[in-house]
Amino acid sequence: MAAVALQPQTVVTADPSHRLIEGVATDGRRIWLSSLIDRKILLCTSRCTTLATLPSGLHPFAIAWDEQRKRLWVAADCPPNVSFIKACERGALLAFDARGRLRTRVATMAGAFHPGDVSAANGQVFVSDSQNGAVYRLSENGGALDAVVRPGVGKSGQGSALDAPNNRLIVADYSQGIASIDLVSGARTLLLREDGKPLRGIDGLIRCGAGFLGIYNGRSPGELVGITIAAGKLQLIEPVPGFTMPDPTQLASDGERVLIVSNAGWEMALKGQSVRSDGAPIIAFPLSALCPG
Repeated sequence: MAAVALQPQTVVTADPSHRLIEGVATDGRRIWLSSLIDRKILLCTSRCTTLATLPSGLHPFAIAWDEQRKRLWVAADCPPNVSFIKACERGALLAFDARGRLRTRVATMAGAFHPGDVSAANGQVFVSDSQNGAVYRLSENGGALDAVVRPGVGKSGQGSALDAPNNRLIVADYSQGIASIDLVSGARTLLLREDGKPLRGIDGLIRCGAGFLGIYNGRSPGELVGITIAAGKLQLIEPVPGFTMPDPTQLASDGERVLIVSNAGWEMALKGQSVRSDGAPIIAFPLSALCPG
């Protein structure tokens, strides 16, 4: 992933009435956004309209398009300690069809469940728990979640992405760093940078060629980070040198572009601001420039 000089292109901007935009997904033709506070999934072309509203008590966090099943997966949650959310013990992994009809609702068998991020690739769906670090894989029949990382092993599960051979899941744990999960043996390995330190503060994550792209928002402003793994170590680059974003959260790819949620709205929402003057922009970069090969 060679560093290149690029300028972001805004492909769509959510209306300011949608105060907090968390997730983005695409099938190459349509773009979906999760409007967290008002519990809506937005369908965006030249403008955004409401595709679906989540069941009462659940708020949409990350979203992912499942090309094989033709489903939009939503990590729907009600986490504790968020001022504008009424907390509960159990969120759910939801799936909507392209017309906005709810087709699947699944959760863990027992205990608290707080899904914050979801990924879908090659017919596999993974969902991570933002409160206890667990990571689950959707069963083949779509009716259950099987733990690939048990609760308490990690701390705050975020984005995940399959590696190129599809036998390892790379998971961002916000507090612990980037981990590699062997999907055959179940072994979990925390990957360190070349200086021996973990890479904390990564939120969204997608595969990018032979490597990965992550959203770093551990401080403000946030950044787009390029990640490769060599000899068990993380190597980092700036895909777009000097480029930063206010309050970025998630990213997705449509095969041609990388789409990023910028200026999501978390800071204003946590401060109790009920009105924002401008909407959250979805910005894009050419995939081939960020992820050659």
